[in-house]
Amino acid sequence: MVRLLTADHGLLAAYVAGARGRVLRPVLIPGNLVEAELNARTLTQLPSARLELVASRGPWLTEPLASAGIGWVTDLTAQALPEGQPFPGVHSALEAVLDAICHAPSARGWARAVAAYEALLLQEIGYGRAASPPADEPWDSLLARLDRQGLSLAKRLLADPRRDGMAARAILIERFKRIDGSAI
Repeated sequence: MVRLLTADHGLLAAYVAGARGRVLRPVLIPGNLVEAELNARTLTQLPSARLELVASRGPWLTEPLASAGIGWVTDLTAQALPEGQPFPGVHSALEAVLDAICHAPSARGWARAVAAYEALLLQEIGYGRAASPPADEPWDSLLARLDRQGLSLAKRLLADPRRDGMAARAILIERFKRIDGSAI
């Protein structure tokens, strides 16, 4: 089973034959950009998917901060969005934040993108309008913003008591705070 985010159809679940095998395992890394061909006999049937890798985020998973960032934004997206509803703005923003994580010279270069993505996701799902962080916002203020947004995410989007949806975020925020020795 895989979950795919598309611009036109939103979040979709599909069955991928051989997903645990050597060939497809590197393709199915969270954050990878894939081309998918979906087939289903009826509209209610779980489709099967054939996937082809377009762009890999795998090389950045060896870096602790980038790995935590990729893990958090993909997990947040998979947990927060309802299936089958298109969110083209979220789709393009997710691709942009993943590119920022992979290509910025340091976490200071993409932490604002993560904060802006969280604010956009809260807005798109219908939980208010959080302002995107300004480009000149000091690091301590950005960390405080992320803490405030974390409370909104935990109470609204990820409030399922059966699953700890904030664990990946806690790891990311802890690593952000280590950047300049800020207190945890």
